[in-house]
Amino acid sequence: MSDFSSSLSLFTENPAAAVIKDAFNSFSERRAQLNLPNPGTVDNLAREVQKEVMLTNFMFSGIRADLTKVFGMSPLFRVSHAFSMGSSSSMAPYNLSAMYGSPKVFMQGNLGNDGNLAAVGNYRWNQALVTKANAQIMSGSQQGLLQLDNDYTGADFSASLKAFNPSCLEGGLTGIFVGSYLQSITPGLALGFEAIWQRQGMNARPETALSYCAKYKGDNWIGTAQLQAQGTFSATYWRRLSERVEAGVDMNLTFAPSAAAMMMGGPSREGTTAIGAKYDFRASSVRAQVDSAGKVSCLLEKRIAMPISLTFAGEIDQVKQTAKVGMAVSLEIAGEELMEQQESMDATNMVPPPF
Repeated sequence: MSDFSSSLSLFTENPAAAVIKDAFNSFSERRAQLNLPNPGTVDNLAREVQKEVMLTNFMFSGIRADLTKVFGMSPLFRVSHAFSMGSSSSMAPYNLSAMYGSPKVFMQGNLGNDGNLAAVGNYRWNQALVTKANAQIMSGSQQGLLQLDNDYTGADFSASLKAFNPSCLEGGLTGIFVGSYLQSITPGLALGFEAIWQRQGMNARPETALSYCAKYKGDNWIGTAQLQAQGTFSATYWRRLSERVEAGVDMNLTFAPSAAAMMMGGPSREGTTAIGAKYDFRASSVRAQVDSAGKVSCLLEKRIAMPISLTFAGEIDQVKQTAKVGMAVSLEIAGEELMEQQESMDATNMVPPPF
């Protein structure tokens, strides 16, 4: 063992290695003195607009009822029953869901009456590194979905490595692999990139793509931009108008070649722009959105009492002359001790689960 260590010292204890080590330490010290903030992840680059203000993740149609039973708060454990009728989404008429969360482990499973199964498992190795696994099995489908993620959150950067359906059973590496990196350059500006390598099978050639992204955070506004290799440019703008009001703009522009466009000597240009706003009341919130495609959407979330909340959703398509309406009732049941425990918990002193 000593002979092995002495052989490695030849590469670590020499003038060249000492110069590289001193330069790296000096760079790390100057970088720490800048005190740059963490910029978030590339996946959540436009989270304030796309996941908080816009209605893409909240819209639904038909009637839905959610019944949740809370068995514990620390660690978190709950079981939910979801019923839906007349829904245009892929949601089954009945879904059973169970969730467990602690500062290190997060697990959730969903089983529908149509046989579809979805499971999520996250593990936090430390404050910076989180490993995530997502598996889906569709009823009647010959192939499911397996997604493996590793997210690392540094002091002033975030890095992520994902794999979709990775396999080596065909004599080589197949699947989709995505790597992303976002670095703070100044207290407000962050730059990053996302690289994709995919190969559907050994009889197909591998494909690569590279996209670039930027994020700037002001005092009460955030602007983002992303350029993808497929010819898609997206930009968002989020602003807090007051303590309870947020507004955002989401723009997507696609440069896609088509047969007609090639005959005219240039690619076609298609784009959409959506403007949305969110207003938070004391026990409710209202979201409204209008886009360039002629759709007007609105969503109201109202908490009637501590265990009951109502959600109303509506959308009008001016171009297609169609309308969608949705209503949901959510009931959360917990014991008095759990309710008191939830109210007395101080969220700032708790380590959040690795969602």
